Amino acid sequence: MAIAIQNAVICTPEGELRQQQVRLEGNRIAEVAETVTVNPGDTVIDATGLTLLPGVIDPQVHFREPGLEHKEDLFTASCACAKGGVTSFLEMPNTRPPTIDQATLDDKLARAAAKCVVNYGFFIGATKDNLAVLNTVHP
Repeated sequence: MAIAIQNAVICTPEGELRQQQVRLEGNRIAEVAETVTVNPGDTVIDATGLTLLPGVIDPQVHFREPGLEHKEDLFTASCACAKGGVTSFLEMPNTRPPTIDQATLDDKLARAAAKCVVNYGFFIGATKDNLAVLNTVHP
């Protein structure tokens, strides 16, 4: 089953605004054209009067998990991303404890796999004491 978005205004790779259709299969864009394939059982969304934009990548977010979950956690933060059109984020290492070694990076990756509703990535922090660690970190 797929999703067909019809009658949306999109920006073409040439920078032109055009009314076109988009077909999504799973989590991939399968087709962009004036008319896309619509099969029985597909969901059709009429986007007349609407502009369809690609998802945004936010390369510098400051979330609060672990350590400050009373402010937000990876689930609520990633939900906010999705609500605002951010489909991918890269988080800075300013949590408690800070992400400065393989163990804290692995912990964040496991938390994100269980909680995030958008794509994610994490920076690892450099300190005056962790150069050897940075030379061995593998995501």
